[in-house]
Amino acid sequence: MKTIAIAVASVAAATTVASAAIYGDTPDSRHAWSVHDMNRPNPVKVVAEAGTPPSDAVVLFDGTAESFEKNWCDGSGKAPRWKLGGEGDFYCEPGAKCGAIRTRRPFGDCQLHLEFRHPADIGIVPKKGPQMHGNSGVFLMSNYEVQVLESFGTDPDDMKNPNYADGQAGAVYAENPPSVNPARRPGTWQTYDIIFHQPVWDGLKLLHPGSVTVLFNGVVVQDHWEMEGLTTHRRRRPLAPHADKMPLSLQDHGCKVHFRNIWIREIPSRYANTTHGGPGVDENAVAALRRKTAAELFAKIEKPVSPSIASMEALGEIIGYACEGEYEKTWKQTSEEFNKVLDGMSDDELKAQKRALLGLREKLDTLVRNGVISQGCGTCRRINAIALRLGW
Repeated sequence: MKTIAIAVASVAAATTVASAAIYGDTPDSRHAWSVHDMNRPNPVKVVAEAGTPPSDAVVLFDGTAESFEKNWCDGSGKAPRWKLGGEGDFYCEPGAKCGAIRTRRPFGDCQLHLEFRHPADIGIVPKKGPQMHGNSGVFLMSNYEVQVLESFGTDPDDMKNPNYADGQAGAVYAENPPSVNPARRPGTWQTYDIIFHQPVWDGLKLLHPGSVTVLFNGVVVQDHWEMEGLTTHRRRRPLAPHADKMPLSLQDHGCKVHFRNIWIREIPSRYANTTHGGPGVDENAVAALRRKTAAELFAKIEKPVSPSIASMEALGEIIGYACEGEYEKTWKQTSEEFNKVLDGMSDDELKAQKRALLGLREKLDTLVRNGVISQGCGTCRRINAIALRLGW
C-alpha cells in the first residue's frame, strides 16, 4: 500500500505544476517554447503614459536648447545652423542653406515619433508643375526617406496644390504614395509615427529588403512597405549593404518646416529572434535553449523521483524540451513505477483522483500528438482503460 499512498498524496501536488507547460504545441526544431509556456521570459516593463514618450525611448528633442545641442549636428558633426522656435520646435530659414540636420547618435531598426508644422501663411506657389513648398523629409538611417511636404491641397477632386503621388506627405519618396491623404491645414501640427526595419544582408546577398510602416496623423498610410532602393537626389539606386546603424536626418529643401517632440525607440530586427520562429531562427540555438530549459527544470525535481502524478507532469514537461539522455531514462523509469501504482489502486482511489488523472491524460495526449512519446505508452493505455471502465 505504500506506493498507493504516494500516488494519492500526489493529487494536491499535481495542482501546483504549471499545466500550461504542456499545452497545445510543445517545443520543436524552430520553437524553443511551448504554447502558453510559463518558462518563457516575460517582456520588459515599459511605462507609456498618454502624451509622453515611452520610458525606454531616446528623447531626441523635447523643445529645450540642451536636447537640441546634445542630440543634433550638421553633416560634418558640427553644431547645426537650424534655429530654435517659440513652440518647442526647431526649423531652418529658407535660403539659409542650413543643410540636413542629423542625430549625433546612429540608429537602426526603430520606432520613431515626430511632429511637424508648415507655416500657416505658406500659400500656394503660383507656377506650373509640381509644387515644392513646405518640402522636407525624414531620412531613416540617412538613406530611406519618408516625405514631408505641404500636402493639404492635393485632393484629387480639388487640386489646388498639385504634386506627383509618390512625392506627397507620407510617401516613401519616389517609391510608394501614401494610401490616403490625412494632411491637415498649414499652421497645424501634424504627427508621424514610423516603424522601420532596415534591409538584412548575408554578405552581398539580400535576405530581406526591410520595411517601413507610417502612421500620418494617426492614420496608416504605409503598411509594411518593403524598400526598393536608397533615396538620392532625383533618382533611386538599388539597395546596397551599409552600416547596421546610421544617423536619422531631416532634410533642408530650402523650405521652412518646423519639427518638435522627437523621440525614438530602438527595436530588434525580426532576424534577431533566433529561438522562436521567424525568418532568423537558428535550429542550433533553439536546441541549445531547449536543453538549457530542460536542465533547469530537471534540477528542481526532488530526487529520487517518486511515481506520482506531479512527477509525471513535471517529467513530461522536461522531455517536451529534450527527450534524451538522463531525462528520457528518468521518464521511462518513473512511468513504469507509476503504471504499477495505477495497477494497484482500487476503484474508489481512482475515482478520488479522477480530475488529476484526466488532467495527466490530457498532457500525455499533447506529448503523443507532438511526437514526444508514442501513442502506445503504458500510462496512456492504462488511464484510457480506467476512464472507459469507470465511465469517465
